[in-house]
Amino acid sequence: MQIADQKVVTLNYTLRDDQDTVIDSSQDGSFAYLHGASNIIPGLEKALTDKVVDDELTVTVEPAEGYGERNPEMSQVVSIEMFDDASDIEVGRQFHAASPDGEPVVVTVTAVEDGNVTVDGNHPLAGVTLNFEVKVIDIRDASEEEIAHGHVHGPEGHQH
Repeated sequence: MQIADQKVVTLNYTLRDDQDTVIDSSQDGSFAYLHGASNIIPGLEKALTDKVVDDELTVTVEPAEGYGERNPEMSQVVSIEMFDDASDIEVGRQFHAASPDGEPVVVTVTAVEDGNVTVDGNHPLAGVTLNFEVKVIDIRDASEEEIAHGHVHGPEGHQH
C-alpha cells in the first residue's frame, strides 16, 4: 500500500535544524497522522506521498513549506503592566492572546527588560529550514470516522 490521501501513516522520525540540533523525535512507532488532512506540514506530506512501508528518506523542508517565514509584524513590545501576574513573565513563556482581527493566537515571550515584554506570535519554527529523517512504519486505510473528523483516532477508538 502506498501513502495517499485518506491513509493513516505511522512514522518514526527525527527533526533537526540546519545547525544539526534535534528539535523533535519519535522513534517508538507512536506518531500517526491522516494523510491529506493537513495534519503535518505541507513539505513533509508532499515528500511522503506514494512512499511505502519501510521506506526511509531524508527530507529538507524550507520555511514556505513548513511553518512559514518569520513575520516581524507579529512581534511587539508591550508594558509588563498588561499582564495580571508580572512574576510569571519570563523568556520562553507562552500565552494565549487575540490577533488584531480577533483570532486566537499563541504568543511567546522573547525578551523582558525595563518594564517591557516582547511577545512574538510567529510559530517557534517559522523561518527555520527543517531536516527530517523519516522511516515509514505502517500504512492503513482510515476509518470513516477518522476521515470525517480529519485526524487519526487511537487504538481504543475516538479519544476526544
